[in-house]
Amino acid sequence: MILHPLHTDIPLPERLNNPFDYEPHPLCIQAAEEMKAHFPDNEEWKAEVERGKMFGVLVVKQKTEQQTTLGYLAAYSGQIAGRSDWEGFVPAVFDYLQPNGFFKIHEQEITRINREVEQLEKDTHRHQLLQARNLLHQEAEERIEAYKAEMQRAKRQRDTDRKTDVEGEKEAERIAESQFMKAELKRLKKQFQAQAEAQDKLIKVFEDRLDALKQERKRRSDTLQNWLFTQFEMRNALGEQRNLLDIFASATQQLPPAGTGECCAPKLFQYAFTHQLRPVCIAEFWMGASPTTEIRKEGMFYPACSGKCKPTLAFMLKGIELANGTPPSRQESSSVTFLYEDDALAVICKPAGMLSVPGKSHTCSVYDIVKERFKESDSPLMVHRLDRDTSGLLIIAKTKQCHKQLQAAFRKKLVKKRYIALLEGVLPEDKQQGRIELPLMPDYLDRPRQTVNHQMGKPAVTDYEVLGRSNGHTLIALYPQTGRTHQLRVHCAHPAGLDMPILGDTLYGKKADRMYLHAEQICFQHPESGKEVCIYSAAEFENITPPYLPKREKDLTEQYVTKN
Repeated sequence: MILHPLHTDIPLPERLNNPFDYEPHPLCIQAAEEMKAHFPDNEEWKAEVERGKMFGVLVVKQKTEQQTTLGYLAAYSGQIAGRSDWEGFVPAVFDYLQPNGFFKIHEQEITRINREVEQLEKDTHRHQLLQARNLLHQEAEERIEAYKAEMQRAKRQRDTDRKTDVEGEKEAERIAESQFMKAELKRLKKQFQAQAEAQDKLIKVFEDRLDALKQERKRRSDTLQNWLFTQFEMRNALGEQRNLLDIFASATQQLPPAGTGECCAPKLFQYAFTHQLRPVCIAEFWMGASPTTEIRKEGMFYPACSGKCKPTLAFMLKGIELANGTPPSRQESSSVTFLYEDDALAVICKPAGMLSVPGKSHTCSVYDIVKERFKESDSPLMVHRLDRDTSGLLIIAKTKQCHKQLQAAFRKKLVKKRYIALLEGVLPEDKQQGRIELPLMPDYLDRPRQTVNHQMGKPAVTDYEVLGRSNGHTLIALYPQTGRTHQLRVHCAHPAGLDMPILGDTLYGKKADRMYLHAEQICFQHPESGKEVCIYSAAEFENITPPYLPKREKDLTEQYVTKN
């Protein structure tokens, strides 16, 4: 059975939720729990799910001549144990894993090339030739350098002899020796060059074969991948069909990433539209271990990915009116507080929900406000930024010179910042303070998410100290030593960090009325006066829980302090 009945008194939503921005509807939560209770009971399935897998449920209505019934569809991303056809789950949009199908036959050819490439790369004779060439280069370098040293010694001796040979009786011998040694150096270099060329010819036989195989592998892989994308004929609510290559032709990346069409949401909608089922609500959730790069926690719900699913679902959901997500609330200039201002700069407090600079949403940003206030300024104004959902302090440079100097101070890590955050849960007592070092890089298939990558990521360092624990939350101070995108959010949420998302972080945790992250204090040297300036702004959310600290580091009424 693929359409599972859903018996419930929970009211239905008026519109389908946005797969990219939603709170899981109670119907989806019920469907997810029922689905988990009926996971296949076998070792292959269990082992793969324990390693981590994304699942999804789509609540649907089925209308027949007799009645309208409510049910749900279930899906998993990709395959499990090499299968796309587990009982109780929607099938793949296109099952390319058939043993004697077009894909498997051509995949075997690519596999054969892979084996040949691997054999050539491991070939004993090739490795012996490479080793011999390295030894020859080493020997050539050592002998040539030794001979050059001998030439220098001989030259010094000739120079010494000239001082005693006033008449120059042996000058001809000295010139002949110099010429001979120079010619001998050329012969030595030529000798080694000839030996190296002979070795390179032998090695080139292997390298040419490897290059040819790799080019053939790429050609076959690209051709097979493009063929595969044409087989994914996606349906939409209007009854239209388009393959993935056509869908992505107008997208930014133009070609679909590998695995497009195999995520939960496209599979669920494809089955629903193919079988005339009306979507009611959708949710995707993670089961099993957390991955080492992405932030995924067991049982938590996540939006559809942007890289693979956004263009696909934009086509598939044509004709369906979605419920509103949580667009950025429009902020007026009065919501920005100016805490400090002089002729060179200003420091403002940005509310949560406001962009630092203009974005696609065309809502009011901090830049819009300060540009209006400082109309005569020739400065770029914005020295640094905060995420839209982070509140707190921003420095605004009113002159070009001030902007240049402040940016230099940020690059040199001379600007000190402190954030406070409320975490989802209570950190253990042994995590009172410490340092988090997790290198970060963008998730190119799911922007703006960031991933932890120890090979390709940029260094990211955060110091922290716990300020208090209460009511199932932890108030924490964060001191970023680097300024990577989403650094504090990832360092808090990642299992190798604090393993506890910031409350309200919709990318790495759960939705709340806001994200509880606030840039509380910033200290820097004033570019003109040379004085140390420390600006402080209390977070509005400090009052939502019982007092964490009997005494704050600074008086909550204090706005700024300047020191000599």
